[in-house]
Amino acid sequence: MRVILFVLVCLVFSCEDKETSKQNTTVKQDKVEKKTEVKTEQKREYPKLTDDNALQFLSDFGDENKENKVRIVTDFGNIDILLYDKTKYHRANFIFLAKQNYFDYTQFYRVVPNFVIQGGSSDGMNIAKRRRKIGRYLLPPDTKRGYTHKRGAISMPSSEIENAYKLASPYQFFIVNRIGGAPFLDGDYTVFGEVIKGMDVVDKINAVETDDGEWPLKNVFIKTVEILD
Repeated sequence: MRVILFVLVCLVFSCEDKETSKQNTTVKQDKVEKKTEVKTEQKREYPKLTDDNALQFLSDFGDENKENKVRIVTDFGNIDILLYDKTKYHRANFIFLAKQNYFDYTQFYRVVPNFVIQGGSSDGMNIAKRRRKIGRYLLPPDTKRGYTHKRGAISMPSSEIENAYKLASPYQFFIVNRIGGAPFLDGDYTVFGEVIKGMDVVDKINAVETDDGEWPLKNVFIKTVEILD
């Protein structure tokens, strides 16, 4: 009789051990599955832009990214910009570059007193590398939307490459600070936004000392461009 009881007790404990073992195995498997899910996340990559694919890419990008307010952060303060929806390629281009962190530590490299401040470039090798990674392309003018080069307008300069159609360099921009604006630029360059806050910062930058080539004697960095809305 004692032998039978001993055997029954052993069977009971053996079953409990098996159940515990199954539970432990299940818990460990759950943890492994969760770790695997985290590793599957990937950062979105974009094609290298050229004159052949840039407009279609920016059209699609603009449809997916509707933001039209940005903040240019500088050592002199912040400049808030409203980007016009009607100049869709230029708006999408600026938002795209901001989201790629292209503008980080570029400079306002050209300052013409009582006229403009021009930014988005630098003589640093890291900026050149960013451009090579994003691509080489130009944007066509979009000058018939009714926008003018008023004080506070943000516009896009022509490429340094000689061209008869005023094709724009997508990486650069200028802001008009001239009292009364610069109407003589209308029709030649694309106005794609305006300053809605921070014109005092534009005026401070426009007042810095420059060399004979209109380059500030002390670098005026764009720390970053933030997307507001």
